[in-house]
Amino acid sequence: MEKIKSNIYSLLNKKFSLFYLVVVLFWIKSYAVYQVEFNLDIKNSMQAFLLFFNPISSALFFFGFALFFKGRARSIAMIVIDVVLSILLYANVCYYRFFNNFITIPVLFQTKNFGSLGGSATALMKPYDVLYFLDIIIIVGLILFKVVKSQAERMNRRSIFAVFAGAIAFFIINLGLAEADRPELLTRTFDNTYIVKYLGIYNHTIYDAIQTTKSSAQRAFADSSDVVDVENYAKANHADPNKKYFGAAKGRNVIFVSLESFQNFLINYKLDGQEVTPFLNKLTNDKNTFYFDNFFHQTGQGKTSDAEFMMENSLFPLPKGAVFTTKALNTFQAAPAILGQKGYTSAVFHGNVKSFWNRDEMYKSLGYDKFFDANYYDMSPENTINYGMEDKPYFKESMPYLEKLPQPFYTKFITLSNHFPFELNNDPNFPKGDFGDKIVDNYFQTAHYLDQAMEQFFNDLKASGLYDNSIIIMYGDHYGLSENHNKAMAKVMGVDEITPYINAQLQRVPLFIHVPGVKGHIDHTYGGEVDVRPTLMHLLGIDTKDYIQFGTDLLSKEHREIVPFRNGDYVSKDYTQISGECYKNPTGEKADNKSCQETDKVVKTELELSDKVVYDDLLRFYTPKGFTPVNRSDYDYTKNQATDETTNTDNHN
Repeated sequence: MEKIKSNIYSLLNKKFSLFYLVVVLFWIKSYAVYQVEFNLDIKNSMQAFLLFFNPISSALFFFGFALFFKGRARSIAMIVIDVVLSILLYANVCYYRFFNNFITIPVLFQTKNFGSLGGSATALMKPYDVLYFLDIIIIVGLILFKVVKSQAERMNRRSIFAVFAGAIAFFIINLGLAEADRPELLTRTFDNTYIVKYLGIYNHTIYDAIQTTKSSAQRAFADSSDVVDVENYAKANHADPNKKYFGAAKGRNVIFVSLESFQNFLINYKLDGQEVTPFLNKLTNDKNTFYFDNFFHQTGQGKTSDAEFMMENSLFPLPKGAVFTTKALNTFQAAPAILGQKGYTSAVFHGNVKSFWNRDEMYKSLGYDKFFDANYYDMSPENTINYGMEDKPYFKESMPYLEKLPQPFYTKFITLSNHFPFELNNDPNFPKGDFGDKIVDNYFQTAHYLDQAMEQFFNDLKASGLYDNSIIIMYGDHYGLSENHNKAMAKVMGVDEITPYINAQLQRVPLFIHVPGVKGHIDHTYGGEVDVRPTLMHLLGIDTKDYIQFGTDLLSKEHREIVPFRNGDYVSKDYTQISGECYKNPTGEKADNKSCQETDKVVKTELELSDKVVYDDLLRFYTPKGFTPVNRSDYDYTKNQATDETTNTDNHN
């Protein structure tokens, strides 16, 4: 026994023993996290092998820097590097549990949002997460108890060079095999999942940093000639308005309501025999409502802010980060600015801090006249939870501000109560679900509460006299229940499992366009958030043919029923494409991939052109006829928005 101990001790104290032990433990941990936490859609043995193989190059490369130190400093350097990489890994685990995506460099700059996360962040943590730091505990224990002793001598440069050469060789092999299985992996990738699956989470971070730097430099080299192709494409694909509806809501007030995390399966869903959303259910059949039941969210990492961006600009969100936080100083031709130049007053009502999603900067670029943020509401504990104000007091306290706005007005209300982790201060008098998942079970209560709040808001609009002269647009901003809840969602939907096809269909969110006095209908047209601005403008009697946009009027006879998702997947009237696989609608049966190829080209082209518009800030080189570019200095949200008096609103209430 003593001989065995002696041999182990001797083995652990060889020149490279600690280094390779750290590398192997980190490699095993990374692979375990990939398997347990991330749904990477492994389709063949090559992908399975690369998932196992890809942490090696990163581990050798990063831990290799510790070899430049000697003695105790080398051991400390390895631990520090391990801690940093483990924090990065764990941060991605928590982020993925809600967003089903991976952290990018632009996301790290959304620090204004972090302070408002509240219980949402803790809800993403699990008791077993401590295991993701077990390798660090083991290494620290071995060093503290002197099972492993620090090597006093410095490593020779040839040995260090060999480690880095090995790391590079492993990466080249990794990349070569990845490119063989997924051609153009690094040049035509819209989905972060592909990079993580083939190259690993750490190489994804490096790749993302390079791409972020590259995109930041694009603006500096762009000129007016770059907008020509985009302009030609947009005009060639413009859908003329439907004469039946063009101008049907001319001169009316516009009221947008963002229905937080509201998925369309909730409509007409019953829990224990009770309708989850009785008011919205009734509205689907209202004679003055256009209800679109094949409408999809198209958000990326910016979630609610991405939805806002699409609804008002008819451009796609970015593949990494949020436009609101990374491109807020760009030139835009958004709905508030367009209508503002036609006599409208614009305002946003939001029961949270104005800096969340960088709204206090972005709204200036969009041309919003007023921004009523948390300073204008009673943010006492009984009225707030997690991300801000609960919906019922929020709508109630918004009404006096709304009634005082000059008409016609363009307004947006951002609800918050139906937000992960779906908790309320007050009992909504509605049962929770019983599907074996706390988050899913809570979702039905908060959705019911939101439905009650919407009914209250409609009643208040009628009582105020604003209702009859307004167009009210309500939309689900993004999904509420991610793929991490698929087991419970299968029970909710009454299916054996949530397949990739079913998951794509679950990205439907409701779109209601309610126009009192105008005959509406249930509309089965396929569309997405990028299509809303041209639809609204045409209802108001404003032609959008001169604007650069990638959506088309949902009521137009020329509307093209293609819904691109930010990751390059899409849903159309006849087919759905997910991760390169083609499915028939509505059966979900697999189709020949050739059936999806033509539409896939359209989707990729539109995403690339839209990205070019945003990354290169191309709208600064293009001004539609009759439009005056927004001057950000015209907007000041530090003034009292109710009186326009210059005052510090940070202590308004």
